[in-house]
Amino acid sequence: MIELIPAIDLIDGKCVRLMQGDYDTKKVYNENPLEIAKMFEDCGLKRLHVVDLDGAREGRIINYKTLNLIASRTSLVIDFGGGLKSEKDAEMAFENGAQLITGGSIAVKSPHIFEAWIKRYGAEHIILGADAKDEKIAVSGWQEKTTKQLIPFIEEFHSQGARIVICTDICRDGMLQGPSTELYCKIREALPEIYLIASGGVSSLKDIEILYSANIPAVIFGKAFYEGRIKLKELEQIIINN
Repeated sequence: MIELIPAIDLIDGKCVRLMQGDYDTKKVYNENPLEIAKMFEDCGLKRLHVVDLDGAREGRIINYKTLNLIASRTSLVIDFGGGLKSEKDAEMAFENGAQLITGGSIAVKSPHIFEAWIKRYGAEHIILGADAKDEKIAVSGWQEKTTKQLIPFIEEFHSQGARIVICTDICRDGMLQGPSTELYCKIREALPEIYLIASGGVSSLKDIEILYSANIPAVIFGKAFYEGRIKLKELEQIIINN
């Protein structure tokens, strides 16, 4: 079965969602992210994707206390991203309970630092964040579009040891219009060795089934859960059956 990874996005320590990375569309779903994380854990999920949206915008880790709270009160395997721009940020994330960290902007702007993270912490603990709009990489909380093409960007870091990639199609994120399955298949065809985590656009369990049928290894979902389109009992049933 495809690996199911729920998402918690943080602003001011609260669980929020955006649409296409636009901070003006912020919607607060819960002021206690730990409560949400425990719900995921109780239904049998093992992983959690946590994004520090304040950090992504400010360029430094900010919501580390919330990360620490979730990590210390649950057994979820947490990958953490948003604003990780230095060795100090990486250390702070790991010290506060992240088992994996995601680097997107840092891989574009300071690739030597990202490559050093792979060597220091191991490829199993470092995720390449390949967030794209029209197949071009975007950084700084998606506020800045670059000229870097998506697949060559992933190939570049795969050659430097990256093995796990989260790819978000920004046009789909938070829109509940279905994931970019064709794009993910394109990446898988070019780089079959990559552990690809699809992100953005999931609106229902049917979308997850489509990704599974396309042999996508893992999927992040968020808004579909918060808007009630994916139920905890449905997730629990999937976990029990697999």
